[in-house]
Amino acid sequence: MAARSNNHITSQTTMPSACDSLIEDIEDMVSASDPTPHERQSARKSIIPRSRRRKEQLSNEELQTDSLIPGTQKIWMKTWGCSHNNSDGEYMAGQLAASGYTMTDEASEADLWLLNSCTVKNPAEDHFRNAIKKAQEQQKKVVVAGCVPQAQPRMDYLKGLSIIGVQQIDRVVEVVDEAVKGHSVRLLSQKKDGGRRLGGARLDLPKIRKNPLIEIISINTGCLNACTYCKTKHARGDLASYPVEELVERARQSFQEGVCEIWLTSEDTGAYGRDIGTDLPTLLWKLVEEIPEGAMLRLGMTNPPYILEHLEVCTV
Repeated sequence: MAARSNNHITSQTTMPSACDSLIEDIEDMVSASDPTPHERQSARKSIIPRSRRRKEQLSNEELQTDSLIPGTQKIWMKTWGCSHNNSDGEYMAGQLAASGYTMTDEASEADLWLLNSCTVKNPAEDHFRNAIKKAQEQQKKVVVAGCVPQAQPRMDYLKGLSIIGVQQIDRVVEVVDEAVKGHSVRLLSQKKDGGRRLGGARLDLPKIRKNPLIEIISINTGCLNACTYCKTKHARGDLASYPVEELVERARQSFQEGVCEIWLTSEDTGAYGRDIGTDLPTLLWKLVEEIPEGAMLRLGMTNPPYILEHLEVCTV
């Protein structure tokens, strides 16, 4: 056992160790042919640092944006029909411009067509249908508004299109944003407050007037009649009037913006106020107090059954 132990010890002592080294000092690793530290320091003087070149940017370079980012597109809008519909179109244009969209008069340059329709007469509806077809042929995105899609949203030629209801024009930016992305959105509900139907969107929304000197104010929407020949009733519904105070404030604001003529419009201005406990003469006398010298107030779009009741008062 002892001899076997001695042999084992002997074999361990004769094995070379990986840590064995003949270098006694680390400085011995430097050979005589290697440069001295002073020479290495002197050699650094010949090194010339290079600066990184930045890409030159032109001052007139246009921002390159993704074509699907809402608010960067051009929009062409066409409106058919009455002064009420034209006022709605002016409100929609104002909101889109305020949101960053560019309103253009050139249909071919536009990325999206906003078609604001009228359903009173067949020719206007035919023009509306033809415009949709033309837009689709030119690969334009389309959003429709006005009385036609409100009254008949399930028409075949409206399938897949985004629709803005006549009382939802204050949400036009939302609808156009989604249409730009390729989505179809339909907002057709009525605005109500405590169960009572409202006249429509707010009157203080941004607006781009076709004629900067004329402000069109819709004093109410809908009517009290049920004429069998009129499809507008299906679109605009029953009478819903704006409060006198809101209409007076809108007129006052318009005059401050340089307007010199105000058009009062609706489907039946003679029926104004019957749903909220007031009447047309009351509104007119309040508006007269706000009209500056040289300005005009026009009243239109009325039916005989109701305006005749106020005719004597209105002509005083």
